[in-house]
Amino acid sequence: MCALRYLRQSLLMLLGLLPLLGGVAQAAQVRVLEVAEVIGPASADFIVGGLQPADGLEAIVISLDTPGGLDTSMRQIIKAILASPVPVVTWVHPEGARAASAGTFILYASHVAAMTPATNLGAASPVAVGGMPGGGGKPDTPAEAGEGEADKESIKPSLGGDTLARKATNDAIAYIRSLAELRGRDVSFAEEAVRDAASLSAKTALERGVIEIIATDLPDLLRQLDGREVRLHDGMRTLHTADATIERIAPSWRHQVLAVLANPQLAVVLMMIGFYGLFVEFTSPGFGVPGVAGAICLLLALYALQMLPINWAGVALIAFGMLLMGSEVFMPSFGVLGIGGIISFMLGGLFLMDRDVPGFGISLPFLGGVALAAAGLIFLAGNLLVKSRHRPIASGRESLIGAAGYVDTRDDGALWAHVDGEWWQLRNPAGLSPGTAIRVTDLDGLTLSVTPIDTDHGSQS
Repeated sequence: MCALRYLRQSLLMLLGLLPLLGGVAQAAQVRVLEVAEVIGPASADFIVGGLQPADGLEAIVISLDTPGGLDTSMRQIIKAILASPVPVVTWVHPEGARAASAGTFILYASHVAAMTPATNLGAASPVAVGGMPGGGGKPDTPAEAGEGEADKESIKPSLGGDTLARKATNDAIAYIRSLAELRGRDVSFAEEAVRDAASLSAKTALERGVIEIIATDLPDLLRQLDGREVRLHDGMRTLHTADATIERIAPSWRHQVLAVLANPQLAVVLMMIGFYGLFVEFTSPGFGVPGVAGAICLLLALYALQMLPINWAGVALIAFGMLLMGSEVFMPSFGVLGIGGIISFMLGGLFLMDRDVPGFGISLPFLGGVALAAAGLIFLAGNLLVKSRHRPIASGRESLIGAAGYVDTRDDGALWAHVDGEWWQLRNPAGLSPGTAIRVTDLDGLTLSVTPIDTDHGSQS
């Protein structure tokens, strides 16, 4: 009976704690990712990392202001949005912002599309770095072409270039059309944005069904999102954002540096510097600076154009930096290889640090400490090598010059010199007698030229 009473009291206590346990449930949270840059490897790394789910995360808002960017980076972001278990809201913000080119694709891929008044989207025609794919060279407007409005269709980007241009345009049309059909948004404008580089204002985009919300600020956006249903992979979900806490995430200094390096215009410059630097080094070897700078710029250009993923670009830069620092010890480059190696090592570490997987990141203090240690080892090795050049020769025939010994006789009665444990013939033994201390002044084959030493005064006689 006593045991039953204690059991009943324990159950009553647990029932009394249930309301308290429910009260400490984690409040809804909205994460805001601030993106105001060209869509490239750095922004893709930032957005994909920010789309990671967390407990209590109700929605992720991408505050977007971009002129466009690389197709590969855009598709990486869109894949992450489509696979996200958390609703993603793309919001073109602030006033005067735009979601052009790649930004339009990201907007169409999001679960909810929103804009701020006085913003625009569109102009999503695919272009290569520096111009249209295939370089067709067709003008973009009837005025430039010298043609009337009736000929406008003949100069559309999709029809003005060669086969490569048409392939890129048709591929982009199919891609954005599939996104529009998935989210139930206006398909006709999606095609116009790619085929004709069409653009829309926020008000017109809402009227045409391209977006769902026009919000003046973040509280207004969260208020309009509250109660809205979105379709995820596991079914429909109702958003509860009215009283959600806000977590703002802006790009760190690392992402800002990588964003500058990943600018497509800078990528072209880096590619040129890399090519001509290596060309000069191969045609006029020995200087070192063009080759080192060219190789580093080439690796950065491959990263900026996303021919190398961010992690492999970092690994390549670190490996190249270690190779340069090791070569500095053995090659007389006057510090060019060592300094270039430290720069390459730091840039590579910058690409690899701050990773999202806990325990696999590289901190800046650790990276700086390793670079300083490497620089110290290079300086120490170089200092030792310089000092070794001024030391006297310690082995070989040349080390006999200045060596001391004494005169003795051999079996034939001739005078020989005993120096460093060996017997040597004397060039001019006149005036010498057995037991005389001598010092070597010259060497000719196996014959020594010597001079006697005054052992009493320790000086040469």
